[in-house]
Amino acid sequence: MVIFLSITLIYIAGQCAAQSTPARTLLTLSKSDHVLAIIDPVSLKIIAQVPVGSDPHEVVASADGKTAYVTIYGGGSLHDLNVIDLVAQKALPTIDTRPLMGPHGITFVDGKVWFTTEGSKTVGRYDPATGKFDWAMGTGQDRTHMIYVVQGGKRVYTTNVASGTVSILVDSLIKPNTMPNGFTPPAHWDWTQTIIPVSKGSEGFDVSPDGKELWTAASDDGTIAIIDLAAKKLLTTIDAKAMGANRLKFTPDGKRVLVTSLRTGDLFIYDVATHQQIKRISTGHGAAGILVDDDGSRAFIGCTGDNYVAVVDLKKLEVTGHIAVGGADGLAWAIRP
Repeated sequence: MVIFLSITLIYIAGQCAAQSTPARTLLTLSKSDHVLAIIDPVSLKIIAQVPVGSDPHEVVASADGKTAYVTIYGGGSLHDLNVIDLVAQKALPTIDTRPLMGPHGITFVDGKVWFTTEGSKTVGRYDPATGKFDWAMGTGQDRTHMIYVVQGGKRVYTTNVASGTVSILVDSLIKPNTMPNGFTPPAHWDWTQTIIPVSKGSEGFDVSPDGKELWTAASDDGTIAIIDLAAKKLLTTIDAKAMGANRLKFTPDGKRVLVTSLRTGDLFIYDVATHQQIKRISTGHGAAGILVDDDGSRAFIGCTGDNYVAVVDLKKLEVTGHIAVGGADGLAWAIRP
């Protein structure tokens, strides 16, 4: 009986591992199990789990949905980007980011991987086509953490958690002045930085779908800062009382903002036009990563302390399900054409 049961379990495990990856998948990082879970967003079933490094935090998929990149953070001390083949469901050779230490926030724009390295107070860029790092810029700020890159790669936003600032990095045309000897250096492109003070602990942030505003939530005082991106200045601060705020995300229509609290486990839902709270939903004991369906119907919340991803119906404004993932945190979509 024991032998038969063992064989059966092995067979079932083999069958599960052999499931093909759908064209659209939900990627979820497990901090405790050190795996990337590949999930069918329709059935909410885990299709496969691929081992990753010792402290995975954020994940992003390539534009073609075939490859995932995972930051191995270590509080700013580690230096790996794990690479996963999502079709074959297997790990590929790891990318060593040194001398850039502590990769955390990550995104994929214009065919390249952009990431923050908290330990080096830097933003870096990796080109998968050449297998090389082709750009980096220091922020000079403490705990450069999350990242957003505008399409075209000429504008980058980061939050700097311990400094309590937002960096706006812009690839600008520089026109130097004529030197005393009469020589005028040629105009050239160079990166400039604007630093905007916000509350300390500002970590999770997002840019409105129209690209006009950046909202960021602060864990220390629970406020939400709203920045005018064209003017590069703070517009206003909402006293959201979202203590322990961890991540923030706009819905695709730009009408609502979702904020998670790692401290309370609550999901705060705000109306963008009125800056008023619509509802506060308990998701468990520690809400972190946020991902929203393209049609805005559901939100997926990585509940680290409860070892699951909570599924939230954004029409009913209630939790409707859970996906068991140990220490769930970073989330991303992988979409193959």
